[in-house]
Amino acid sequence: MAPRAGQRRLPRLLPLQGVDVMTSPVSPPPPAGGGGKGPSSAVRIALIGAIVVGVGVGAFVIGRKSGGGGSSGPAFSSGEPKGPPTAGATVEGMPEVSSEPTKMEVPGAAALPAVWVDVHSPAKVRDALARNAWLKSQWEKPLGQGFASGWAAFLGSTGTDLKASFKGAVLDVVVGQLLDTPFRTVWFTGDARVGTPALLVPKANKTSQAAWDALDSVAKRGGMVADGCPSGMGEKVPDGGFQLSRWLVAEQTVWAARTADRLVLSRHPVVVLQALCSPLPELEADDGADVEVGFDANAYGREAQLFTHVLGLGEDTRLQLRVDGDRLVAKGIAGKVSGTSVTTGKPLSDDLLKLVPEDTPVLFAFRFMLPESLEPAQLKAFWKGESRAPLRERQVALAWTPRGSTSLAPELALLWGDEKDAEGLSALFSGGARTLVSATLCKHVVLATSPQEVERLKKACEGSAPNMLNAAGPVVAGLRAPSTVMLGVNLGRLLSGLAMDGYTSEARVDRASPMPKALPPEIEAARRDLEALPYLGFRGNAQGYVMASEGFGT
Repeated sequence: MAPRAGQRRLPRLLPLQGVDVMTSPVSPPPPAGGGGKGPSSAVRIALIGAIVVGVGVGAFVIGRKSGGGGSSGPAFSSGEPKGPPTAGATVEGMPEVSSEPTKMEVPGAAALPAVWVDVHSPAKVRDALARNAWLKSQWEKPLGQGFASGWAAFLGSTGTDLKASFKGAVLDVVVGQLLDTPFRTVWFTGDARVGTPALLVPKANKTSQAAWDALDSVAKRGGMVADGCPSGMGEKVPDGGFQLSRWLVAEQTVWAARTADRLVLSRHPVVVLQALCSPLPELEADDGADVEVGFDANAYGREAQLFTHVLGLGEDTRLQLRVDGDRLVAKGIAGKVSGTSVTTGKPLSDDLLKLVPEDTPVLFAFRFMLPESLEPAQLKAFWKGESRAPLRERQVALAWTPRGSTSLAPELALLWGDEKDAEGLSALFSGGARTLVSATLCKHVVLATSPQEVERLKKACEGSAPNMLNAAGPVVAGLRAPSTVMLGVNLGRLLSGLAMDGYTSEARVDRASPMPKALPPEIEAARRDLEALPYLGFRGNAQGYVMASEGFGT
């Protein structure tokens, strides 16, 4: 899929080293510390992945619709005059069918599902993507073209090209038929080389099964057989082992497998095996939730386990989104509540909102109960449930700027809403691998990763730079509504910044070739388009043993 004349395709915007791409351009990097390598935070997957996946899948759907039919070949804009389709078109990269499947070397270590995205209403989501005005506009621009280019030939190949039983494009079969029932995209812990996600259809209906059979019959080029599951993954192995098919179309490979209770697709055969050997998920959505994002804190080590325990979040905590017309909007944070530290929801203080810069990509705020003193002995007894010390509520926030390159350290600031805890916090966060910069601003104790981050917060607090009180009306109203846990994501700022990081990480910059003062036109255009994306706000309010889900945004 070539760009138009005089137009360059956008470079890869979100480069993450050692990552394959299938359904998402973003695969999670390894967690900080701990054992096995695995995905990044649920926030990054849910909000970076979901939106950029929307660009790609939506672009394909829109491109197909604007191309005027399913049997006339791929409808991808190349900027060249379109002639009549060539009869008997061939698909490059289609070798002869190999004979017997090769035996897979089964990994010795088990992998945990770390982050997953459940699509409960595929038809509603698909229709919203196809009608979304922003996605439609991106289809003809470098942003959409650059994202979709790697899979254009694969998904755009038609049944006629492949001499298959279906007439439309592979995209139509995958999106419209194979994924016609609720499905999950899941990232596992494990070797970063196989950090690509798997598409898992837990309860495939007849339409999904027929689509799988149709693709397997024409795209299969060899395969593998696994005689067991990785150690610790105890799903029952079918007679003859797990049979994996290698689908090859237009020089793009997808591994696929089908058992009695699920269908699985991925770019790597080990990931397919992991999805086959994992416990079958129950895709049952709450009323009004069309998409959910979940994560398992156990996959990230002790730090993540402690953090979720402190917040009183159960293992089923998830972000919820719903379809509103032609958009996906935030529905809130849902899940079970556990522990004695959870408090009822209250609004975020104006002091906090004044401290956070308006262009902060990710804001995570929460309230919880802790002992009056933050001495380690007091905290240890509290976590064990052995403390009788008086408790006091704290309001805490994290202001986070993720980076689009592994060579760039994330910018993070902890905003603690009680100046009395300054000494205790200093003791708690001393002696770590990273030296934090501390300050007291807007009645908050600030611990930041750099002096530059403290300066940003200082300007917001003083009013010399916009802060969250200057944000759009619906955002300010949502932040001021009661919440126990709140996650706000400025999608435009987040993805625009990641795009710039991706560009600079791939540009060859040195003394001989310094960074140009002006960005290429397609990069500037992409950043402007990304900055038009909305603000998504997720709130969770503890009500007894459950978290009531509430959402807001622009």
